[in-house]
Amino acid sequence: MSIYVGNLSYDVTQEDLSGIFAEYGTVKRVQVPTDRETGRPRGFAFVEMGTDAEETAAIEALDGAEWMGRDLKVNKAKPKEDRGDRGSFGGNRGGYGGGGGGRSRY
Repeated sequence: MSIYVGNLSYDVTQEDLSGIFAEYGTVKRVQVPTDRETGRPRGFAFVEMGTDAEETAAIEALDGAEWMGRDLKVNKAKPKEDRGDRGSFGGNRGGYGGGGGGRSRY
């Protein structure tokens, strides 16, 4: 189980996130994806908490909260393999994606 944290400041660190999420329970892991070319954080992260109750408490408390000058988007992370098939634009049935070429980079 994992929490998606979006709209983060590009200055955020794993330590920053661990600190704020620790207020709601045990932080097992924090991932801050970085841009391959610049090495700069990409503006989102994933946080794993110790229990479902801690995860729910953190999501409820932090979703929409202002932190480091930005309004956080915090929710349950969706499994990577599910994202392409359940998107709001019809997944891989055409929609937005250049006629089916949208998945070629994976």
